[in-house]
Amino acid sequence: MARPVLRTDLCDLLGIEYPFLLAGMGPVAGGIVGPVATAPLAAAISNGGGLGVLGGSGYAPERLRKEINKVRGLTDKPFGVDLLLPANYMGGASNKPPPVDPRDLVPAEVREGLKGILADLGVPWVDAPAVTTETRPALRGRSTGMSDAQMEVVIEEKVPVFAAGLGSPAPWLDRLRANGTVVLSLVGNVKNAKRVAEAGVDAVVAQGTEAGGHTGRIGTLPLVTQAIEAIDPVPVIAAGGIASGRGMAAMLAAGAAGVWVGTAFLVSEEANQPQAQLERILAATEEDTKITRLYSGKTMRNIRNPLIDAWEASGIRALPMGVQGIVIRDVAHSLREAGREDLLMNAAGQIAGMLDEVRPASAIFEQIIGETVEILADRLAATVVARVEE
Repeated sequence: MARPVLRTDLCDLLGIEYPFLLAGMGPVAGGIVGPVATAPLAAAISNGGGLGVLGGSGYAPERLRKEINKVRGLTDKPFGVDLLLPANYMGGASNKPPPVDPRDLVPAEVREGLKGILADLGVPWVDAPAVTTETRPALRGRSTGMSDAQMEVVIEEKVPVFAAGLGSPAPWLDRLRANGTVVLSLVGNVKNAKRVAEAGVDAVVAQGTEAGGHTGRIGTLPLVTQAIEAIDPVPVIAAGGIASGRGMAAMLAAGAAGVWVGTAFLVSEEANQPQAQLERILAATEEDTKITRLYSGKTMRNIRNPLIDAWEASGIRALPMGVQGIVIRDVAHSLREAGREDLLMNAAGQIAGMLDEVRPASAIFEQIIGETVEILADRLAATVVARVEE
C-alpha cells in the first residue's frame, strides 16, 4: 500500500517520519481525570510516524515516571513529555512564611466572590478535601516546586524530547542536552521566541491565540511568520487552529518546520476526556470558545460556559497561577458534588467547530497527513498557477 511522504528538516531533528507533533495537553475537568494527552494517545501518534507528546503537567512525579514507561511499552519510536514551568507560580507567596492551610493564601474577597457566583448558578460551595504544605510541597512558596520534581523525572528517564508548555526550560538545558534530549519551548509572542532561542532550545513552538488551553493574543499566521524571521535558523513549529490537511499545508507553506496539534485529538478515542466535556466540544462552533483566567490564573481558551461568563462579568481579579489553583480546586469540587461537570475547565481551540465525531487517534492523524500531501503534491498545482515569466 502506498504511503505518503512528507518531510522537513524537523523530521531529522526529532527522528520522526512526518513533521507532526501531538500537543502535550494537560488536565481537564478541574484536574480530576489527569492529562488529555495520555500514554496511549502519545504512542498512537509516534507509531503513526509523528511525535506523540505526553501531557505531564497533571501528574505527580512518580506517576509521571510510570506514564513515561507506559509510553515506552506502547512504542519504540521517539516521544516527548510536556510540562508547565511557570516563573510566577505562587506570586508573592514565596516571600511569606508558608501557611498550614494553603487556602489562607487566597484573599477573602476572591473566595467570597466565587461562592456568590456559584450560588447564583445553583451550586452550593463545598470545600475540597484538605491539602497541606506537607502533602503538596509545591505550595510551600517555591516558585517552581512541583515543576522541579517533575523535571528530575524527565532527566532521570532520559526522555527523547522535552517541551516546556509554559515558561523557559533554560535552567535545565545543560542536563537535558547531556542526555541527548531535544528541547522545545512554546511561546505566544516574538519576544519570547527570541528569548528561548537565545537560551539555546532546539526548536520553538509558536502558538497562536486560536489554540486551546494556555494561549496568548497573537494569531497563528502572524506569529509564525514573524517568529521565523526573528529566530532563523532555529526551527519554528506552528500551533493553533490546525486540525486538517488544509491547516497543516498552510503552515508549511508559511515556512513552519512542522505543526503542533491538540484540539483535533480531544475527540480521539484515546484522549482522557470526560463525557460532559466531550459532548460540549462536539457541539461547539468556532464562536463557542472564550479566553479566561478563571481556571488557572493565566489566559486560557476554553469552551464557553455560564461560569466563565459570570466570572468575567464580576470583575474579580485573577490570582497568580498557583494561588488561583487553590481556590479553583474548591470550585471544581463544588461543581462535581452538584453534578455540574459542564462548568468545569474544558480547554479547546477555535478549530473545535469542525470536530463532529469520535475516532481513533490514528485515523485523525492519517487523514491530516494524507490531506496535507494531497494539497501540496497535487491540489495546489491544479488550482494555482505560479511561475516566473521572462
